Amino acid sequence: MNTIGIVAIKGKPEALIVARDLVYLLEQRGIHVFLEESIAKKMGRPESALPVSAFADRVELVCVLGGDGTLLGIARMLAGHSLPILGINLGTLGFLSEAEPDDLPLAVDNLLSGRYDIEERSMLEAKLVRDGEVLATFTAMNDIGIAKGAFCRIIQCAVFVDEHYVVTFNGDGLIVSSPTGSTAYSLAAGGPIVAPNVNMLLLTPVAPHSLTARPIVCSGDQLIRIEVDAKHKDMGLSIDGQLGYELEGGDQIFVKKSPYITPLVKWKTGNFFETIRRKLHGEWE
Repeated sequence: MNTIGIVAIKGKPEALIVARDLVYLLEQRGIHVFLEESIAKKMGRPESALPVSAFADRVELVCVLGGDGTLLGIARMLAGHSLPILGINLGTLGFLSEAEPDDLPLAVDNLLSGRYDIEERSMLEAKLVRDGEVLATFTAMNDIGIAKGAFCRIIQCAVFVDEHYVVTFNGDGLIVSSPTGSTAYSLAAGGPIVAPNVNMLLLTPVAPHSLTARPIVCSGDQLIRIEVDAKHKDMGLSIDGQLGYELEGGDQIFVKKSPYITPLVKWKTGNFFETIRRKLHGEWE
């Protein structure tokens, strides 16, 4: 490995400190480092600046300094390039991250010694269709969410799988998540934890007005269509909880497994279930 790109969360002073330490450790080992433009400016290194959109052509791996939200945003930007990502946690949970700021020397040593695996995390593709016209196409790593406004009444989400009618959920909304997203918003709404290597799509209703409404697991090879309706106009579509789009009654959202994947760097000494125990059950060593 000869070149590594670094992206850091904006507006967090700690990120600049960790970025400086990481650059020092990498360059000490002979690695050429590119920095996302804003962090390069703050570090006074214009010669190392490179937009994230150009990372795929210039670097072999990306280190993301931030929380899960930062990593999700970078994963969407790099979708289709299969560029490995190492998350270095500067957030609260850091479920997608593999390294902590206190362990930077070990993380660099693991990277440059090849002591890591690559987990290929599946992504989602969603199309918003209104009156037969495709308004937008989105790529997500975690989930596609459909939700009512903060003070509005319920919305209806009619679900079809491969054009077969399944159920209509009445409530606050619906989440379609990837296996990676099963530990995010879906989990908070009562969905199951799914191992990241399972080929599936997960539908989780949000605050359903029914005693029998439960999450539904579909094959990752199936197409999900959701028709939304409500007696009000305050509905929205969210992409990884970060991007939003206003919905109208009668809109259709088509969700399927994306052809893109996100390769995450994972240490050989850990595993998914250990991360679950440590970060979700609080079993810190």
